[in-house]
Amino acid sequence: MLVCWDWLNDYVKLTVDPDEMALKFAMSGLNHESTERVGSDVVIDLEVTSNRGDCLGHIGVAREAAVLLGEKLKLPEFRHITAKLPTNGQIEVENHFLDACPEYTARIIRGVRVGPSPEWLVRRLNAVGINSVNNVVDITNYVMMECGQPLHAFDLKHVRGGKIVVRPAADKEKFEAIDHKTYELDPQMVVIADAQRALALGGVMGGVESEVSESTVDLLIEAARFSPLAIRRAARKLKLHSPSSYRFERVPDPAGLDWASMRCCDLILELAGGELVGDVVRGGIEPAEREPIEFRVSQVARILGIQVPLSRIADILSALGCHLVPTEESPDENVEALQIIPPTWRMDIQRECDLIEEVARMYGYEQIPEDVAVPIGVASPRAKDIALTHARTALSAYGVDEAMTPSVVSQALESWGSLWTDNPPLTVDTALLEGARSLRRSLIPSLLAARYNNQTQSIRNAELYEVATIYLPRPGKLPAEQSTLGMVTQGDIRRVKGVVEQIIFEVVGSGAQLSWKLHEHTMLEPGSGLKIELNGELLGFVGVIAASVQKNLSLDLPVAAAELSVDRLTEHLRPVRRAEPVSLFPAISRDLNFVVDESTHWADLEAACIESGGQQLNRVEYRETYRDPSKDGSDKKRVLLTVFFQSLERTLTGDEVDVAVNSIIENCTQKLSAKLLA
Repeated sequence: MLVCWDWLNDYVKLTVDPDEMALKFAMSGLNHESTERVGSDVVIDLEVTSNRGDCLGHIGVAREAAVLLGEKLKLPEFRHITAKLPTNGQIEVENHFLDACPEYTARIIRGVRVGPSPEWLVRRLNAVGINSVNNVVDITNYVMMECGQPLHAFDLKHVRGGKIVVRPAADKEKFEAIDHKTYELDPQMVVIADAQRALALGGVMGGVESEVSESTVDLLIEAARFSPLAIRRAARKLKLHSPSSYRFERVPDPAGLDWASMRCCDLILELAGGELVGDVVRGGIEPAEREPIEFRVSQVARILGIQVPLSRIADILSALGCHLVPTEESPDENVEALQIIPPTWRMDIQRECDLIEEVARMYGYEQIPEDVAVPIGVASPRAKDIALTHARTALSAYGVDEAMTPSVVSQALESWGSLWTDNPPLTVDTALLEGARSLRRSLIPSLLAARYNNQTQSIRNAELYEVATIYLPRPGKLPAEQSTLGMVTQGDIRRVKGVVEQIIFEVVGSGAQLSWKLHEHTMLEPGSGLKIELNGELLGFVGVIAASVQKNLSLDLPVAAAELSVDRLTEHLRPVRRAEPVSLFPAISRDLNFVVDESTHWADLEAACIESGGQQLNRVEYRETYRDPSKDGSDKKRVLLTVFFQSLERTLTGDEVDVAVNSIIENCTQKLSAKLLA
């Protein structure tokens, strides 16, 4: 925001030089970018954050200066605003788009003389980077830079049918703006039209047909409120940003509409002549009154760590435009709480802590000692945070790096689907990233794209994971937002399965009852997909990425992937785990080589061993799979495994182990028709 020093002096007595004032602004939250001289004026460039739309006009900045300097704010007076002609229904306003334009007002001035602006007006506009056009257009720009409320002036003779219609644009409606470019609109954009065609793109830019020229005699002055989201979307989609759209995106004072309109008319009557016709014509709803906020005086000391006199607090908040309920010039210092109604131009003040921040920045951050003790309480970690800490520890131990990818993805990535749902993804009307409109239903496609990006940097086998939310559509309902852990590793199903098992062990412990079931999906190589159930509930999926997906994404090496529900993991979290007892006695192992049917799964073979191995069976480890069709048959395979036996109390004997091994062999033969190779 460019602030002209001479202009600022109209509203507040500046008792310091520009450099000192710039420092005061910076210390109160309006960062100072630069100070330079433009002609005979000193111009200060202030960085105004997006929540401070009230400082996008000289009056708003002057209000800040008045509080910082302890001076009074002076607002301009209206000297020519008295209406001399009756309205007699000369204009009508129809508002059919309240969602995008809650309030629209119009005033008519007849008999103006359009011409050059006076030197003082041109000089001030030039100082803040605005070129002079003519006296009427310059006045609308001047008032916008004065109070932050954008305005627009129409040539009344081009408003057909005696009415203004606020409506959604027609699909693919063509509109020629005052920059002489034609834009294609959509129904989410708000159009200001007459009885026949569009006159302006609401909140963004006027149209070329109704712009004010030297032949203009009668004016229609527009002042309106627009939805910030509607204006931001239109300006972004059309790449048509303007000073007006910039301010509407940051919400001008909703109660300042009439003031800005009358100020504009007053200046036009003074500099361009003419007569004001009747009163304002309005279409829409007036802004709601603001609710009071309870302000507990004790909270100032608790949050800031210093005592601020209640009288000083009241002075600061009153000077900023807040209203104390009930109004008291000097509140009793023993009052415990005040009811504060924030000003209409400060939409960023919503809570008690916002009011305390206002006190702090105007009282002076430098008044707060650096070593002041501010009591704070450390919140207990959530169960989800504990679970993710354990999961991240396991993943880091395996050398898997964390990634962060956008929640909105392209149709190309979404086309590979989701392991969690078959419902089509939710899409946004305006792409938040170029070409990205879909809310992702899976993390795996995003991680595969990240793996490809690493590949282009010569990191050909990046192993990545991400913890983020996926959005699972539900017909007729809001989407299920599921916290999910996704992972991609080298294309070995045993590795990714081992990492998942370690994560589950770290979070849930050794008592977890896991089952692995075949799960076919187009994203996964046939026969490799597994659905994981934890204590009978769906936990996630693992599998090898299909060759077609790998080829489409130009990945050089095979990839295995997994996705787990963080919410389900958290439900079974064991926050404090007991250490497993460690045996002081040696383990005894036996290698078993079974010939089984090709359709037999390792999980079934492992379960059969555990079921019959007895209490001394410590673990079962997979070694390898071998196929020899000439000896065993085309539908057979050999699976080599090792069983380990160990006692916590004594050294086991060979005979004890032989008994347990024979039991395992017998159970595998009966249940899986397994044949032990000698």
